[in-house]
Amino acid sequence: MHIVYVLTRSDTRGGAQVHVRDVACELVKRGHEVTVLIGGEGPFLRELEQYGIPYHVVPSLHREISFRKDVIAFFSLMRLFRRLQPALVCVHTSKAGVLGRVAAWCLRLPVVFTVHGWAFSEGVPPRLRRKYRKIEKIAAFFASKIVTVSEYDRGLAIREKVVKPEKTITIHNGIPDVSPTQLSDPFLHPPQLVMVARFDYQKDYSLLFKALSLLRDLEWNLVCVGDGPLLESMKEEAKVLGIGDRVQFLGFCEDVEGVLASSQIFVLTSRWEGFPISILEAMRAGLPVVASDVGGCKESVVEGETGYLIPRGDHMVLAERLRELILDPGKRARMGRAGRERFVAHFTFDHMMKKLLDLYMELTESRHE
Repeated sequence: MHIVYVLTRSDTRGGAQVHVRDVACELVKRGHEVTVLIGGEGPFLRELEQYGIPYHVVPSLHREISFRKDVIAFFSLMRLFRRLQPALVCVHTSKAGVLGRVAAWCLRLPVVFTVHGWAFSEGVPPRLRRKYRKIEKIAAFFASKIVTVSEYDRGLAIREKVVKPEKTITIHNGIPDVSPTQLSDPFLHPPQLVMVARFDYQKDYSLLFKALSLLRDLEWNLVCVGDGPLLESMKEEAKVLGIGDRVQFLGFCEDVEGVLASSQIFVLTSRWEGFPISILEAMRAGLPVVASDVGGCKESVVEGETGYLIPRGDHMVLAERLRELILDPGKRARMGRAGRERFVAHFTFDHMMKKLLDLYMELTESRHE
């Protein structure tokens, strides 16, 4: 079976990129053919090359809406689909999701859209929520099936009448396990906090910095993994809040597993989310997770057991929870161990892959009936 994946961006390593990379590698191992179509020229292309995954760059495929570029990207995808003749098209991220769905539908190819967090989710500015809800409601018609990576996103789409219940299914993200050498030691002192997230509006680094500015009396350091348009302004904010000398900005990092293994507490402060792979990576490493209670985060983090869920935008509660974990290595160990056990029981790569392959086979077989 030949499967074509379509993503918008190669200049970042977000959940969609990690998902496609891991799934593509597994499909190739199982004897399937895979091709990735992607916009831009970025570090993710190096990862695809490293893993031997064939790809084609679609230069006109950009995140920003541009009528001229979007039309060019649409016809570029049509040409590539005709040439590649896939059994199935799988599209990820908003722009590639819309253009890829319509292009595949025009060629009568089965197409799956995977939602890694709706662009009309709670926390997105209201004007953008209204715009993206309308776009997704129209685009839903062109999908054979819509996969949401959280029950939150499936419920949201049904409540907003974007998609009919029978056309959508939840398949939680899953990731491959790591070796025992890549597990965290919760008792190292001073504890290292880590946040793995792109520096853009969705990720609320400012909230984390405000919380940590209240904990300057404690011993800790913070590592931030990610790049993005707000990186420089966040560096400046850390300095203004008096914690600049305790925050390390790594930028884009290819060894996220190593950074997590050397850390003791994982934090993810967000305005909205789907079902973050970064949380699963932290649980896999045996880290307690402190995350904003948005999107599907509560489907992975169990409050008080594997970590803490913080009300959106509440830096005071965040500071209280971080203080507890910074001061109590025993609690870090208990929560980290519980998080790893939950990862193994529910969010391994094999769990996800079985459900995905069942869906792929169902769609490709129904095409020939």
